[in-house]
Amino acid sequence: MMDVDTAGAVAFAAELVRIRSVHEPAAGTAEAPVAKLVELRMRDFGWDPVVEEVAPGRPNVIAVLDGGGGPGTTLMLEGHTDVVTEGDRSSWSFDPYAADVVDGRLRGRGSADMKSGLAAMLYAAKAVVDAGAFPGRLVVAALVDEEGLMLGAKAFAASALAAEIDGVICGEPEAGEICAVSKGAIRLKAAFTGAMAHGAMPQHARNPLPVASAYLQAAQRVQEDLQREHGEHEHLGQVYLTPTVLSGGDVDQINVIPGEALVCLDVRTVPGVDHEALVQRLTDLAETFGADAGVTAEVTVVDDRPPVDTPTSHPMITALADAHQQVTGESAVFGGVPGATDGTILTAHAAIPSVVYGPGGKWIAHQADETVEVAEIETCARVYAVAALRYLHSEA
Repeated sequence: MMDVDTAGAVAFAAELVRIRSVHEPAAGTAEAPVAKLVELRMRDFGWDPVVEEVAPGRPNVIAVLDGGGGPGTTLMLEGHTDVVTEGDRSSWSFDPYAADVVDGRLRGRGSADMKSGLAAMLYAAKAVVDAGAFPGRLVVAALVDEEGLMLGAKAFAASALAAEIDGVICGEPEAGEICAVSKGAIRLKAAFTGAMAHGAMPQHARNPLPVASAYLQAAQRVQEDLQREHGEHEHLGQVYLTPTVLSGGDVDQINVIPGEALVCLDVRTVPGVDHEALVQRLTDLAETFGADAGVTAEVTVVDDRPPVDTPTSHPMITALADAHQQVTGESAVFGGVPGATDGTILTAHAAIPSVVYGPGGKWIAHQADETVEVAEIETCARVYAVAALRYLHSEA
């Protein structure tokens, strides 16, 4: 088996976790120190990475590694440099940025989601390069803003290089499952505008609150319809339309009928759901309820991420499954990503087949006391390396 510096991968993951690269768009520079560390490590490996700012202080770091073995396919190994906030530090039993190893687990925010996966990918790619010539190319990418609107993935998907990539493995924490499917997501705002009036004179108002209430109830019925139509997906579960924001009025002026109300929905879909038709249906409902009450309705799609459904027969995925078996001695387990990843964007915007596989518990992301087993980091680094060589050689 290829020689992978797994100790180096674990140590580098700890270096990354120690840096507080929290998703804070207003600050604009949180990811820059981590991106710089990734860039320097790539240069230590003898690579020549490209650093491209997606937004001020928010750089993607991308290395293209030519195998020197002639023409072939291009495989991308991808991770992100931002993490979610640690939240209330009193809810943690240790320093959120301790980046230490206790009882065989690396501790800290981003240890699972997903700095360990990113570190494992860098060291896996180094092992592939060190093993000798191979056909095609490896692309190793550390992108920004995955926890936000995925600006890093969107910028990369629009690049010329994206059109040359044949497959991408995203190193998100999936507890060793190979996830070829991911839920789709739509973030939607419905703004209702009526007319203010005194609470004692509702006949002079056009109250948007009852319209917002009717819209929420209608969204629940749409969810039920879609759940009946599509059933429960083997790996992804059901379709959900979840209200996440409801606002209107002022508690300091309860005697005032508000002129505006807002409803936001977090929609999660499975393969087969037509996003365009669903958005149109939700828009029509808002406009109909608004018109009936003399209220203007405006529906805005904040973000639209279609589901991912990469065939498990894709050579990249069969190579990953074979590598998992070779490294662990156990058959691969297939699963699904309950949320969206950068792979969702790369597939939707650049038609790159994507799969998600990485160290860390499937449900630990964004929680207090985030940790990852060191053994999982080591395993994934080896699997990435073996899978990359299998895929690149199989497609030569």
